[in-house]
Amino acid sequence: MSHQISITGQITPDQVPMIAENGFKTIINNRPDGEEPNQPTSAEIEAAAKKAGLAYKEVSFAGSELNQNHVEEFADFFNQAEQPMLIFCRTGNRSTGIYEAAKRMDLLDD
Repeated sequence: MSHQISITGQITPDQVPMIAENGFKTIINNRPDGEEPNQPTSAEIEAAAKKAGLAYKEVSFAGSELNQNHVEEFADFFNQAEQPMLIFCRTGNRSTGIYEAAKRMDLLDD
């Protein structure tokens, strides 16, 4: 695989500086706000990402609601974003699913 990505579970705004220090350039969030109490919001993580100099994109969807529009939006951003990138959701499963769907549909640049 030529992509430099890591997929993980939920991150917090206070982890973003460390993510930047570890060399990541982009964060993609696949988790909708409000899935559980005390979950950091996308806006909070985006603000931390911008402060740390990272690109940020939210392409969120409920676990069973992945559709073609999500995959295309993800792929469009993925293809223009700087790598390495960190892609996250609650557990990493949704992020793996959308990445694999985009690969299967041949939407990701090498």
